[in-house]
Amino acid sequence: MPIYTIRGISVDFPYDAYDSQIVYMDKVIQALQEKNNALLESPTGTGKTLCLLCATLAYRASLGPFSTGQIPKKRSSSDNDVISSQSGGSMLPKIVYTSRTHSQLRQVVQELKKTNYRPKMIVMGSREQLCIHDKVKLLRGKAQTNACNYVRNRRSKHYCKHHKLTTEFVKSNPHIGDEPIDIEDLVKIGESCGPCPYYVSRELIKSADILFAPYNYLIDRAFKDKIGIEWFSSILIFDEAHNLESICADAASFDLPSTLLSACISEAKNCIDISIKRRDLEKSSDKSSNPDNFAILRALLLKLEKRIAEVPIESKELGFTRPGPYMYELLSDLNVTSATASMLTGIIEEAVLLLEEDANGVESKASHGTSCRLENMGDILKMIFRDGDTSHAKYYRVHVQERLTADSNAFRGKGSMSRTLSWWCFNPGIGMDDFSKKCVGSIILTSGTLSPMDSFAYELKLEFPIRLENPHVISSNQIWAGVVPVGPSGFSLNSSYRNRDVLEYKQDLGNAIVNFARIVPDGLLVFFPSYYAMEQCIDCWKDNSHGNMSSKSTIWERICKFKKPVIEPRQSSLFSSSIEDFMSKLKDPSTSGAVFFAVCRGKVSEGLDFADQCGRAVVITGLPFATRTDPKVRLKREFLDEHVQDQTTAHKSLTGDEWYDQQASRAVNQAVGRVIRHRHDYGAIIFCDERFASSHRQAQVSRWIQPHIKCYTRFGDVVYSLTRFFRAGDHHPVKAEPVESVYNVLLGTIAELFSKNGWVGRLHGTRCHHHQLLMFYSTPV
Repeated sequence: MPIYTIRGISVDFPYDAYDSQIVYMDKVIQALQEKNNALLESPTGTGKTLCLLCATLAYRASLGPFSTGQIPKKRSSSDNDVISSQSGGSMLPKIVYTSRTHSQLRQVVQELKKTNYRPKMIVMGSREQLCIHDKVKLLRGKAQTNACNYVRNRRSKHYCKHHKLTTEFVKSNPHIGDEPIDIEDLVKIGESCGPCPYYVSRELIKSADILFAPYNYLIDRAFKDKIGIEWFSSILIFDEAHNLESICADAASFDLPSTLLSACISEAKNCIDISIKRRDLEKSSDKSSNPDNFAILRALLLKLEKRIAEVPIESKELGFTRPGPYMYELLSDLNVTSATASMLTGIIEEAVLLLEEDANGVESKASHGTSCRLENMGDILKMIFRDGDTSHAKYYRVHVQERLTADSNAFRGKGSMSRTLSWWCFNPGIGMDDFSKKCVGSIILTSGTLSPMDSFAYELKLEFPIRLENPHVISSNQIWAGVVPVGPSGFSLNSSYRNRDVLEYKQDLGNAIVNFARIVPDGLLVFFPSYYAMEQCIDCWKDNSHGNMSSKSTIWERICKFKKPVIEPRQSSLFSSSIEDFMSKLKDPSTSGAVFFAVCRGKVSEGLDFADQCGRAVVITGLPFATRTDPKVRLKREFLDEHVQDQTTAHKSLTGDEWYDQQASRAVNQAVGRVIRHRHDYGAIIFCDERFASSHRQAQVSRWIQPHIKCYTRFGDVVYSLTRFFRAGDHHPVKAEPVESVYNVLLGTIAELFSKNGWVGRLHGTRCHHHQLLMFYSTPV
């Protein structure tokens, strides 16, 4: 394997590195050497994960006993002792590598296996993924956590033997983690040797050089405080960080619907009954389950319910909104303050324990699979009274919304009004500010879509002096990118609110997609701004009552003639089956591929790999702006406008309109990133909305795409150019040439004529020279 010297650090890389990869590793090492934060954007397929691992591990090795470039494949037990002791101190920094999902982390571990680096490592997983207890593994969420706590109690009849074996197993097997190990490997170890995989991973944190974990282990305060990492000078890596802002904000916010509050009140009443029954049966003087405490809890919850119901809501659209500190005013009416909140959370913890014990242990929980709702209330109080401090409330807004919910009288046209109390955080930096206090060495955020970076840094309230927007490693002849402002009949393609329901727009967009389905080989992805827009268009395309009288088939039938369709479902539970359906149809030899109709910000647009034949082109049918009237969107924009003059950081301030605009662009960039996934891949990016022709809009498209974008004025030119791109060869496409000659213009005119009249199949078979085409064109149509 080649070794590259970058900023004085010897980096062992498994392949001959591209220039862009050297640049990327240079930025990583610069950030680590200077103990600075970095924003690094590099397209999918440029090897950023491998570069990130190699550069970070090379830097760390240069600080320790292996600074000579000799990177050991194996360590002796004595080496393990040295690294373990140093990892716990400040000499060798701990590396924490996070990504959104465990499936993404699994890919990162596979990349680590390709390298010569063998740090002691561990993957952090949840009980849901790691538990092997016969009963507890059947549960989910907090019910599982509570059951785990129960069976670890030696008095439990379901006492967990796996937990008992953990500490001794880790001591006797110091080699665990020396080779790359995944969650599945930990489970196999537990099943074959007996220790609890969940607690084995916790034990290995102490000696691990690098930890792999989902985002929430670093963003959620409850997780962050429990995992026991030495934060001083540590290196924190957030891979696939394009959604980090929203993840941080959501983790610091809560919604308390009336249904949840009612459930908490019922549980508090159950606690009163259980504790009275126990006291009478046992005639015990034990005060740990005092019914008076639970009566106080229930009374407070009832008062909160009444208080929320009394909030004046003049407009159902606007709801009731107040500044964040109003939450303390609301709770102080119930005598819940910073001084009393800890006592109240203590009573809630007592209540949760009592309910768990009364559930007769694990067997009852396994049959019901439910968790204690009061735990949510405890989490809410801890969020509001964060470390006894209230200064963070200025970044919040209190909102109460009222909605009509169906009930048993719904068939009579009646329903009940349900209210939700929300405390929304509009400063994502709250999720990251702890790291500055903990003296973390460097924070590296990387993704294929981080731009525009100024706003990203502003939102997180962190300084990022090291930045990079990397080009792709592909050649220019492997990408076709174009703006299609009009459809085959010349109607403007614009999915704005005023235009999206216009019949002619939907028809011309459909006819354009018929052409793309015919031209593009194999897999085609079509992204809509919303589920509503997608469903309205597809319904229109299936309806022949508005169709062209010269064509007997519907637009939908003509799409299906070339590619079998799959539609992204709204329900998450149906998503995996839709992916299987797409892959199955893609392999069907009777058609020329499959088309996946999906939604920006949906599951198809996030993190899925449509490499090679799975995604030869992506069509963006519009800009996915969030609903302006959505309370959270409206309040976020107002919050930013109020703080636009905030000069507490060196970053350029961000207005509400700029944020709103950039969120739509980031969603587009995520969808576009589903295609062209590696060095030898190729594909087309088709922007079917005239607004993409503006320089402002193109400036927000991922930097690596911008040089390749061509704006067309006629749909026929698009058909000709795109056809030429794909005809050049399935595996070795050549760059499509500009449409300049009179012959090409005539060809475009014919393409428009054919598409407009639904004769999409005939032009495809016309593979003749220009003079033959001119003769054909002169024939009366």
